[in-house]
Amino acid sequence: RAAAPHGLMFGPDTSTSNRATIGGMIGNNSAGSGSLRFGMTIDHVLEMDLVLADASTTRWGLLDEAERARRAEGDSLEARILRGLPRILADSAGAIATGFPDYWRRAGGYRLDRLAAAPPWDLAKFLVGSEGTLAVTTSAVVGLVPKPRRQVFAVGHFRSVVEATAATEDALSLDPAGVEMIDRTILDLSRRKIEYSGLSRILEGDPEALVFVSFTGDDEAELSASVDRMAALWKKNGHGYATLRAVTPAQQSDLLKVRKSALGLLMAASQGANRPLAFVEDTAVPPQHLAEYTARFREVLERHGLEAGFYGHCSVGCLHIRPFVDLTRPGQVDVMRAVAVEIKDLVKEYGGANSSEHGDGLARSEFNRELFGDELYEAMREVKRLFDPSAVLNPGKIVDAPAMTEHLRDADPPQPGPLRTRLQFDVVGGMFGMADRCMNIGLCRKSTTGTMCPSYIATRMEEHSTRGRAGALVKALSQGDPHEALSDERLHEALDLCLSCKACKSECPLGVDMASLKAEALAAKYDKEGVPLRSRVFGAIRTLNKLGSATAPLSNLPGRIPPLRVLMEKRLGVARQRPLPRFERQNLPRWFKRHRPAGTPTQGRVTVLADSFTSYSEPGIGKAVVQLLEHAGYDVALESKGCCGRPAISKGLLDDARSKAGHLAASLCASGAADGPIVGCEPSCILTLRAEHVALLPDDPNVRAVAAQVRLPEELLVEAIDAGRLRLREDNPFAGRTIVFHGHCHQKAEAGTA
Repeated sequence: RAAAPHGLMFGPDTSTSNRATIGGMIGNNSAGSGSLRFGMTIDHVLEMDLVLADASTTRWGLLDEAERARRAEGDSLEARILRGLPRILADSAGAIATGFPDYWRRAGGYRLDRLAAAPPWDLAKFLVGSEGTLAVTTSAVVGLVPKPRRQVFAVGHFRSVVEATAATEDALSLDPAGVEMIDRTILDLSRRKIEYSGLSRILEGDPEALVFVSFTGDDEAELSASVDRMAALWKKNGHGYATLRAVTPAQQSDLLKVRKSALGLLMAASQGANRPLAFVEDTAVPPQHLAEYTARFREVLERHGLEAGFYGHCSVGCLHIRPFVDLTRPGQVDVMRAVAVEIKDLVKEYGGANSSEHGDGLARSEFNRELFGDELYEAMREVKRLFDPSAVLNPGKIVDAPAMTEHLRDADPPQPGPLRTRLQFDVVGGMFGMADRCMNIGLCRKSTTGTMCPSYIATRMEEHSTRGRAGALVKALSQGDPHEALSDERLHEALDLCLSCKACKSECPLGVDMASLKAEALAAKYDKEGVPLRSRVFGAIRTLNKLGSATAPLSNLPGRIPPLRVLMEKRLGVARQRPLPRFERQNLPRWFKRHRPAGTPTQGRVTVLADSFTSYSEPGIGKAVVQLLEHAGYDVALESKGCCGRPAISKGLLDDARSKAGHLAASLCASGAADGPIVGCEPSCILTLRAEHVALLPDDPNVRAVAAQVRLPEELLVEAIDAGRLRLREDNPFAGRTIVFHGHCHQKAEAGTA
């Protein structure tokens, strides 16, 4: 973001760029979709500020021999390192020259090859990809590249993954910026999520795989011609059955959203402990071998009875393939290891890299001796001892690693204690399973797009992200007495700033529903400690608002009296600076009793839910909804007898909310409202009838009947406009103008409002 106004960018463009950090990219030597043109992180790091293993600090960059020799004097850790590195390089020169894989797209081991031609000593680049095992990077100077002004895509549709990868060489012949692929598994998953379903509406047919070929530059006509050339070349050589041209940002939006969220979508397909695991997901082979390699990779998986999603960077032969494995089942740990060994051997056969941009970590480090050879591996071990004599910096990665089958969480997962929840969680494992769906992808840490997660955006603290809260809840629910753990004050400090906006329910690819989790945690806390006054007051806000409306305008006076505002702040936690809603005596139910429609209905009946908020403090909104629906031909009825329970849910008063849900659903069904659309102008209230009511009373037929009829008023109005029943007069000041609609967070999460 800082570089963009200057027409520049950081070259490596990972799919996680909306929340990735430069430090993390340095640790792994990340690359991303643009590596064909811009290389990897190692190619852009110039200098680093470091904390060494003894807590001393230094700055490393490009050192000439004189500077290295000067710094090598004395007995500091830095001096010992700078004396020891030349010796290791000299002793292992042959192994360094021949032991690394020939293919450039690699991120494994210590990059002694980057020092082989020293001096000068490019020590910053040497440390890239060392995963924090040699030093801690606190800041870095990186090179930037010109940001392309325009980007276009040719999106090929293919009948198999192997056919898609076989089309890579044609794409590379046209000098693209990148060539990416996603398979049917991810496409199908995108169709199930409101946030990502737009892609399916623009595809042709039902492809098994898509290949995205991007071209970047300044000349729009030339870029468009490149897309045409790509489509023509694929057609000439019989690759794929259709090519979609995505030239404008609007055409590209849905494509890029799914591609950048491929990992999350894949993880969302987890069922309990059967998850797509990252143990062979980072291999890369030269692109000319990719089709054959992919076919043999699939054969390995099929032989072991595993399924996987295929996606990644065809342009550099890197596919991120995560097989679904349930490590809690007998024998599946052995299956995972057998697959890892076979794929490691397959990669080696094709001259590729076992770790191409995600690093070695716990999953791949144990294979490094075999992949690099004894001599080079021992040189790397010596590097580790030189930098970190006491093995305090991220031990067990890259060298001297345990077997990949050690430290497996899912092989011996935490066991949730007995817990009865008020809400039904439609995932394996109930409340624990919902929290445990978090796979640490970190999309909740983004700050430039979407809504999730507003509290993290404000504080930048991990505990205020969906991921941080989910981890805390998993820990609490794993205790012997989860009721006791759920009442822990430290847990509720993390949950407190959650706004229950539900953005995580739709934007998190795994659909971690923190709003419901928070409500259950509050309910468990109140079971033990009782319900505080603040929660009782706000949970009963409909009663308070009705009383305020009935006594208006006198009820508005306390909000203007400073001593009363101080008391409200102390007792209810309402900041004295916050303006209070203004009660209206002519509320929506009172107005509707005297209201007479202007015309005769031509459509069926629609029921408007008089919510607990706008009905009493902003009734003009409800009046407008009623009148617009009447103009659209509907016979409008108003339901104002009961509360939907939304305020009670937000405060964890789930028993009260269940009672209100049952009564409201029964009332709506008894009045015949459930025979037609039910709408409301407060999205969080009307959508509660569709979501939380079903979770509170899943077996209540009235609740199910009502939920099936819930609509948003704008949906009916758009239908009326399309049908010609609702027209804006030509002399209306808004006629012909674009109006920006700010969607409510619950509209976005539950209904897909942009």
